[in-house]
Amino acid sequence: MELLYRRSLGPVVGAFLTALREQRLLGSRTAEGRVICPPLEYDPDSGDAVDDLVEVGSAGVVTGWSWVAEPRAKHPLPHPFAWALVQLDGADTSMVHALDAGSLDAVRTGMRVQVRWAPERTGHITDIACFEPEAS
Repeated sequence: MELLYRRSLGPVVGAFLTALREQRLLGSRTAEGRVICPPLEYDPDSGDAVDDLVEVGSAGVVTGWSWVAEPRAKHPLPHPFAWALVQLDGADTSMVHALDAGSLDAVRTGMRVQVRWAPERTGHITDIACFEPEAS
């Protein structure tokens, strides 16, 4: 399934995408101190506007995942991978992205992963090529 639409970029999402191009990750800090990554313009709990952007780490922990044994043409990787929820260091929420772990047996909830940046970045979520197991 594919949903084609355009979204205007405001100061929060625009800053997030600009930071990706610079190999940095941003989250939004709510009035209560929670850090949401990817950042949102509004606190999902209170509905209050959020404009405090903070840098979060480029590594984190897998909080959930699903294995893709047979990737399709539009998937981010041409070989088997996992869709993973990754809670980046310094964030209180998880973001979904591809995880290139090598095999199903290598993936587990709680594993440490890090960003693999795309060689050329354009200010798009695909500037994160995928996540990969953190180097020891």
